[in-house]
Parts: sequence; structure tokens; C-alpha cells
Amino acid sequence: MKLPRSYYHHTDAAFLAKDLLGKVLLTCKDGNLTAGIIVETEAYFGVDDKASHAFGGKRTSRTEAMYQEGGTAYVYLCYGIHHLLNIVTSVENDPKCVLIRGIEPLIGLEFMEIRRKMKATRKEISSGPGSVAKALGIDSSFNQKIFTGDEIYIEDHGISYESSQISTAARIGISYAQEHADLPLRFYVADSKYAKKHNLN
Repeated sequence: MKLPRSYYHHTDAAFLAKDLLGKVLLTCKDGNLTAGIIVETEAYFGVDDKASHAFGGKRTSRTEAMYQEGGTAYVYLCYGIHHLLNIVTSVENDPKCVLIRGIEPLIGLEFMEIRRKMKATRKEISSGPGSVAKALGIDSSFNQKIFTGDEIYIEDHGISYESSQISTAARIGISYAQEHADLPLRFYVADSKYAKKHNLN
């Protein structure tokens, strides 16, 4: 059920961003297993993407994870507050990734509630990339972890959606990306309360 490393080698980040909807993201931290069904993602297509941290081939200690083989976690701190989880895709030195923006709580809801200080029935518990990371206990220690290990991984539970159930929209919070800001590279399950339906943070 755990997705193999080869799954993440697909060179089309947008394809994987859409295909990841319905897959189950799991983490094990301090012996506590938590998991959620992925319901919202964003694709970043690498050195030619003005919204990507790797635009123009930028390579720093922060972005080094993006240049690793697909199936690597890229976790960074946004605004000095929120950790955001990205799944590196494609092959080594082709820095594409998928940002996980929303999950539907599935396993370990009691741990998510402690981390988020709210009931799991509230959509805010895991809607938005910062909330996803916090609910799953993801912090900077997860950066460059491999998705085939035991600390963070993705499983296929046979959950799938028809094309009519998936919506496509512009990415969020990247107005600086000029003409790339409006590209339809955000994908979400239309009827999920854990996915954002609008283009506001």
C-alpha cells in the first residue's frame, strides 16, 4: 500500500499533484501515528516556474531538498511561523514539487487535536498547508526525509475521484510570480470542507 519511490519520479508535477488527491499521507512522530486523506495540492514546475523557490536554478541550503530524487520531503518555514510540506517529484537535479495544502483527518485524530488545540471536526484543523503540517507533527526535522521510510510516507487506500469531483484553480499567495501566478496548478476535491474553494490564504 505504501507508494514506491518510483511513483514520485514522474516528471510532470501537475499530474502528480492531481493524482495525489485521495492518497493517504501518514506520519509517525514520537511513536504517534497520524494520517489524513490528501484533498488539496499545488504543483511547482521547477527552474522555469516564477513561483518556485528554485526559479532560475537557484540552489541554496534551503532549497537543496528540491534538487534531490523524487520522493524526498521539502519542508520549509513560511513567514517564520508555519512549516509547509512539499513532496519533491521528478529526478535528481530537476527541482519540481507538490505542496500539500489540505488533508481530511483519518488516523490519530486525538493527536491532531492536541497539536492544533481544536476538535478534528473543525475544518481549520487541517485546511491550509500550515495546518496540515502542524496536525501531522511535521517540522524542520522532516526536511529531506524519504517518503519510503517509517516517519513519513504515502499509501494508496483505493480512494479515487471522478474528474467532475476535482476542481482546478490558481495557486494561492504567489502574486509575485507575475504571469505564473494565475496558472491553474492547484487541485482540490470540490466537496471537501478541508479544501479551500477560493484564492485567499
